[in-house]
Amino acid sequence: MSYQPCILIPIYNHKDTIRTMVEKLANHQLKIFIVDDGSDMATQQVLSALASDYPMISLHRLAQNGGKGAAVMRGMREAYHAGFSHALQIDADGQHDTQDVQQFIESGKHHPLAIICGQPSYDASVPKGRLYGRYITHFWVRIETLSSVIGDSMCGFRLYPLQSTCDLINHVKLPERMDFDIEILVRLAWRGLVFKNIATKVIYPPDGLSHFNMLRDNIRITKMHTRLCFGMLLRLPLLLWRKVSKK
Repeated sequence: MSYQPCILIPIYNHKDTIRTMVEKLANHQLKIFIVDDGSDMATQQVLSALASDYPMISLHRLAQNGGKGAAVMRGMREAYHAGFSHALQIDADGQHDTQDVQQFIESGKHHPLAIICGQPSYDASVPKGRLYGRYITHFWVRIETLSSVIGDSMCGFRLYPLQSTCDLINHVKLPERMDFDIEILVRLAWRGLVFKNIATKVIYPPDGLSHFNMLRDNIRITKMHTRLCFGMLLRLPLLLWRKVSKK
């Protein structure tokens, strides 16, 4: 399949930031798949207006809120069925630097089989609790993959090769909430995919809308790491063989 990238935006009630995001992304002349994860009527109206204003938008809606993972997987399937080879996932809340889009696209062109992951650099706006939580997850992801190839498993700014990724999501049940971003990368690493990491700025706008629930989502992530650690043990011979064979 020839290199045909697109942009994928999962959205849930980010009516105040999505137009600015689309205006910036439209400059790249790429198809934009927006998946509305059961947003409120105000957000639906904004999205309908955007789809009318920008012909490159392909708008899809989930009947009810299913979670970020559910929206991303829906978008991946839609993009792959439409003939696209890669999908650049970017959040709708304005945290990610759209100026780095071209860098992701170019990296995917040179490494078409790789997952291109954003590796964030933060300013003072980052909540310390979220930052320290990321360090804990990075530690466990290195254990689960027996490697440090994934620079940041929680950054939602990443380019997926759709053929291998859709094969995974069609055959393995993945979580559909905030733990999705982490688990899909671990499982793609288990399948032997290559990872490339790109430094990118991430901000936390003071009036930004975050759907991350410190208690509920951290419990989900803890359960996920427990499950993935057992999964790593089952795959331990294969993972060790890969490490030895690369030396």
